[in-house]
Amino acid sequence: MREKPLQFKPADPDDITYILALLATQHPVCLELQNEFYKHAISIQLQEGEHLLYEGGRCNYMYFIREGALMAYSTHKRKRITTYISVENEFVSSLSGLYGEQPSREAIVAIEPTLVLGVHTDILQDWYKRYFDLNYIIRQVYENYYRDAQERTHVIRVGNATERYLYFVNSKPGYIERLPLKCVASFLDMKPETLSRIIKQAKVKEQDQDGGYLLQRVEQFMLTSECYKEKTLKVNDLAARLQIPSYKLSQVLNVFANSSFNDFVNNYRIAYLKLQLEKDGSLQNYTIEALALQAGFASRSGFYKAFKKSEGISPKEYLAASKTIV
Repeated sequence: MREKPLQFKPADPDDITYILALLATQHPVCLELQNEFYKHAISIQLQEGEHLLYEGGRCNYMYFIREGALMAYSTHKRKRITTYISVENEFVSSLSGLYGEQPSREAIVAIEPTLVLGVHTDILQDWYKRYFDLNYIIRQVYENYYRDAQERTHVIRVGNATERYLYFVNSKPGYIERLPLKCVASFLDMKPETLSRIIKQAKVKEQDQDGGYLLQRVEQFMLTSECYKEKTLKVNDLAARLQIPSYKLSQVLNVFANSSFNDFVNNYRIAYLKLQLEKDGSLQNYTIEALALQAGFASRSGFYKAFKKSEGISPKEYLAASKTIV
């Protein structure tokens, strides 16, 4: 593929200031070196699919991604093999052709619109000789990169497809939703179809965990607030108090409690009623219908119907059975 000439521009001073502030988190940057950056840094705006470097080319710059994402790849038997993915706030260059000393075995391409800043490697080598602070900072950059590369290599070699996926989403939060599926699949050494299936399975599992947690919240709220005693309680009312959409509350009750909203609330009312019946003297002071109204039932008929559905017997049969047991 014929190389497209890159369009170099002087770097925006605000972008250089941003990089210097980032570098300073590793080690203070002396004023003289700061001025060197303002003098020599260049910028390149890449469109999605545009190459920063082709295989076999010479990489004469160390780059910093200000915005966007880059992918490095090499070709083996006409197949692209992703070697790394980097996004904003990361440094990139050719690993096989560092400092332009030999042709690069990997290409670097933008996988979304990307702005990079760069410094020529000849200038960089001169800075290494003159500024200790830059040597210290770059050493930290390389150490972090090789630490990540070692972990990535270990996971890709010994982990199964799901373990590789989990490594990626944990070490690169947000990347899986942002980057092309084909690119991430190549990076994790799996087929796009495999990665797509794993992502779907992970989403189902996440939904299950979220649903189980939400059901616990609902159950705890029912117990502490005793809102089931409200005769006019509706799904919208409860959802508003829990600060969740009503459709989501209904979905959680249907899927995780295997219950409609009305049956779910009535079960709490019946549990409260049964608890009152266990107390000595309750029926001496109240009828069972009165206790049902106290529990939140709006009518005698509604109470009897709900009780029979929940317990399998009528309230009177339940009382008779309770007396026999006593």
